[in-house]
Formats: sequence, C-alpha cells, structure tokens
Amino acid sequence: MQPRNMSMSGVVDLAAVKAAGEAKQKAEQDRARAAQGDGAPGPSGLVIDVGEADFEAEVLQRSAEVPVVIDFWAEWCEPCKQLSPVLERLTQEYAGRLLLAKIDVDQNQMLMQQFGVQGIPAVFAVVAGQALPLFQGAAPEQQIRATLDQLVQVAEQRFGITGLQGVPQEGEAEQPAEPQAPEDPVLAAAQQALDSGDLPGAIQAYRNKLADEPANVEAKVGLAMAELLSRVQDMDARQVRKDAADRPEDVAAQLKVADLDMAGGHVEDAFGRLVDTVRRTAGEDRDAARVRLLELFEVIGPEDPRVVTARAALARALF
Repeated sequence: MQPRNMSMSGVVDLAAVKAAGEAKQKAEQDRARAAQGDGAPGPSGLVIDVGEADFEAEVLQRSAEVPVVIDFWAEWCEPCKQLSPVLERLTQEYAGRLLLAKIDVDQNQMLMQQFGVQGIPAVFAVVAGQALPLFQGAAPEQQIRATLDQLVQVAEQRFGITGLQGVPQEGEAEQPAEPQAPEDPVLAAAQQALDSGDLPGAIQAYRNKLADEPANVEAKVGLAMAELLSRVQDMDARQVRKDAADRPEDVAAQLKVADLDMAGGHVEDAFGRLVDTVRRTAGEDRDAARVRLLELFEVIGPEDPRVVTARAALARALF
C-alpha cells in the first residue's frame, strides 16, 4: 500500500501534551549533562523501543519538542523487516529533527487499538500531542523521505517545533568544543540599532543575517523582538484595548492587544488571547492569529515553558 499524503485533518485525538513542563525539565537536564561532557543525545537515542508504560513520557511529552514517528511492527511481520531498517536509517539522517518510536504490537495491544491500526507495518506521527496517520505497509524510500520532509515542515510551520539540536549523525564523531567565535558584525550592528531605537535599521540588519543564515537563532529572536516593538511603538494602548473589548470578533484588534501584552511582559495573557482567537475563528482570520502566535514564540524562545504550554494549547485549538 502506498503512503497517503500526510494531512493535518482527520487527526486522532490523543489529548494535549500532558505535563509539558516535565518535558521542558528533561530537555534542560539533557543540556546540563551535555555541558558536563556527556554530549548531545547520540544517534542511537533517536530510535527507541516504546511500550504502554512509557508511551506518555517518551512519545506524548517529547512530541512537544520534536516530531515522533511511530513504527507499529511485529517480529513475525516480513514487510516490517523491510520497512523498519529504512525508517531507522532515515531517522539518523534527520539528525534530531524527528525521533522514531518502535512499538511491538504483540506486546502493546492497547496502543494498537488506540491508534486504530488495522494491519502492520503502520506508521504514524505525534506532533504536539496530536497523532497523524502517515502510511501503512512497506513503501519506497523516496516516498517515505517525502512524507518525513512534510512532517518536519508541518511541525515547524504550524507548531514552531524544530526538533533536538546538536545531535550528530550516525558515524559522525562528536567534535570537541571550539573556541568562542568572534562577535558577528552584522548581529552586533543589529543589536546596536535595536538598543538605540532604530527599529527599521535593526529589522533590516536581522533580515540580512537570516538571508545568509536562515537558521540563525539569535537573528530570529532579534527580528521577532524588533518587529514586535515596531508594531507597538505608535499604539494608543487605551484605545487599542477598548477596540478589542468592543469588537471581540475583530481579529486585527485582538492581535494588537496581544502585541501590547507581549511587549509589556504579560506573556501568558498574549498567548492566551491568540489561542482563544484561533479557537473561535476560521480561514484567513484563524491563520493570521496562528502566525502571530508563532512569531511571538520566537520573541522568548521555543524552549521557554510558557511556549511549550501555549504550543500544546494551540494544538488543541486547531483540532
């Protein structure tokens, strides 16, 4: 059977990520161990055997920080023996942008029933606590890779989930820490512009940096902050809040208040307003609220526990 095109519709509701704070704490512990010399999770840690006892911790909670692909298999299944090695190898190639959880259906009948698995091999994904059916049966590697590419893209664009950082590919030796690089002149200029209130200059400088290095975290955070400050600098806060209260259906008004809350340090209020707006709107209005929420995630960083909680709430609102 050929893989179906992955869709964000028809999601199996596994409930939102539970105890997202615990996932955040686990990630912090991993980073602490890395700082002590244990290094980032090795390639072998990207492929794990999961059962009913640890499904919540290893799949649901971890899906708040990285997409988790699930391979339902059994020892007696010949197609599984063809598919599983391909999934494992591709998981290593993605180097932390996804994890692979292998579930033996003979030992985990409840999970098999919960996902509605009719035959194996069957492959699902869990992103931000939501399960997505990917495909059933062995499939050509090219189609599997395309499906995984789409999964990674959806996780990042819809939920701001970018996966684990610093995971070496299989066979790649972990390099010793390099001396700190000299200050980047473009980022230094952008920060100086931001500090001096030259918001257009800061925005342009950060955009220039991202044009050369799209994954530069410091530039992403700086750009998000500069754009936020640019949006709120000329706002009449009292009028903006009155407009939003008088016209709760006006999405643009809600976005402005969320920006004011964020700029004022009321992070949970900003996130909550935008999640509520996503929940009760549709079409372009819903997408505008979702995109603004992802932009505000960048302001404080994807690993902040408030972002983890809001991301799970966004997942519930979308589905």
